[in-house]
Amino acid sequence: MTQKRKAVRRPPPLSSSIESALLSYLETLDGHKPCDLHKMVVGEAEQTLFKVVMKHVQGNQSRAAEMLSMNRGTLRKKLKAYGIKSD
Repeated sequence: MTQKRKAVRRPPPLSSSIESALLSYLETLDGHKPCDLHKMVVGEAEQTLFKVVMKHVQGNQSRAAEMLSMNRGTLRKKLKAYGIKSD
């Protein structure tokens, strides 16, 4: 008796979502030049990452730091900088 493996549905890569969001953002500029684009994109992505991870781990900084491969002190510094509560 041969078992069939269940097909694993893989989510699209994050890069496709980022690309779509960036293209949309640049279109809304209507020809105006973006300012500090790198800083804005990295900051928004990092802030969103921390918010989502903290919610996923129910505010547990140790688990979040482990998921993010950073030490807890660095995580606390980033959370404070972005005004993210860890409750």
